[in-house]
Amino acid sequence: MSIIHQTPAFPFAIGCPVWSSDMWGDIVYPKRTPRREWLSWYTRMFNTVEGNSTFYALPSLDIAKRWANEAAEGFEFALKFPRDISHEGNLRASSLLEKFVEIVTILDDGHHAGPSFLQLPPWFDSSRLNELEKFVQLLPSHLPWSVEVRHPSWFQNDSVEAHLNETLVSLKMDRVIFDSRALFQSPPDDEIEAESQKRKPNSPVRFVRTGNRPVIRIVGRNRVELADQYVKEWLPVVDQWVRDGCRPYVFTHAPDDAFAPAFARRMADFYRDQFRPDASPLPLPPATAKQMTLFDE
Repeated sequence: MSIIHQTPAFPFAIGCPVWSSDMWGDIVYPKRTPRREWLSWYTRMFNTVEGNSTFYALPSLDIAKRWANEAAEGFEFALKFPRDISHEGNLRASSLLEKFVEIVTILDDGHHAGPSFLQLPPWFDSSRLNELEKFVQLLPSHLPWSVEVRHPSWFQNDSVEAHLNETLVSLKMDRVIFDSRALFQSPPDDEIEAESQKRKPNSPVRFVRTGNRPVIRIVGRNRVELADQYVKEWLPVVDQWVRDGCRPYVFTHAPDDAFAPAFARRMADFYRDQFRPDASPLPLPPATAKQMTLFDE
């Protein structure tokens, strides 16, 4: 008989940009855990994940079914649209879009679909709002979707931004808020942070939601405590959304993925301490849990 695992019952969805990393031994899964078991372990440590791998290539339908079968009960994937649609496909209907929707549907049928997100490229400016509107109207309304804009023009004209928000509200879609303030607050500490500062946008931050699944993608530093002031600025906003009956999704990025799990746990701990002390904490890293078990013995 198979064991049904439970994902953490945290007040909101929180997780990392990926579910697997060679650097997460004893952090997310015990050391020497076979790679085929990494997803199962991750879904017991966090309750959501950004599916960044689908930006580069889509899995087969069989693999998508395997993801749904391996994920702990209650876990949700927030898949990124393939770049061949968002960055190179000029936002049009295609067989690739049909396959992506089919993959999201498989996850949704298994109760594992979070808000899949359309990340627009940095050159997609607000003059293409009508093009964006036509595309998002093609997406099945019963599935959860979200949109991230990056070009500065989306943030420089109040009426344009209001139109964008109104469009998403009317379609019950969520807006992805990208917060990289911690990354850019000071010079990089290492080469990985320097490269991240070159690649990541430094967009204005909007404390706004357009649907019931607001999405925050927050980029910190490899010294995760350097993001504390921005995390603490977000926490009352997230808590209010929870109290409003929404399900926020928070994805913690670090320039080096090795530190993303620690960033997520730190944010979750701050939230419990300040707002929900009765909430269950995220599970301890396997190494810490093992040490505590030995101590108890």
